[in-house]
Amino acid sequence: MEAEDLTDAGRRLNSFAVHLLRALHRVDAEAGLTPARLSALSVLHFGGPRSLGRLARDEEVTSATMSRLVDALCELGLAERGPHPDHAGMVVVSATARGSRLMTAAAGRRIEVIATALAQLPVRERRSVVRATSNLGDLEERVRSLVARR
Repeated sequence: MEAEDLTDAGRRLNSFAVHLLRALHRVDAEAGLTPARLSALSVLHFGGPRSLGRLARDEEVTSATMSRLVDALCELGLAERGPHPDHAGMVVVSATARGSRLMTAAAGRRIEVIATALAQLPVRERRSVVRATSNLGDLEERVRSLVARR
């Protein structure tokens, strides 16, 4: 495959990712949280408990901003702070059962919309997309690795 083909594929994937996330914004709004709160809760639910500092790094915000986001999630009963099991004085933030239910429902709505759109594609295109999705995890890891080296 030529470099031009790979560049075109990269351009299409980039455009797809941006437009898909924008399109799903309305679906995400049904969760009743701001995008920042939903994103932080998603990290806690799908990625597991973590320190406030690590959560801030994961979300690429300051610790002060993350502290405010976590305060709001805790007030809503969606997250909780607890002692770090290995480091006295450190705090670990985790999703509560209620927060996990909210995230499971939010992810389910996204998946439902995407699966419905896939079902509307012609059979040949649908099969092609479904086959391609099996390789996206490998592509994501390679992208993460390249970005980490920058």
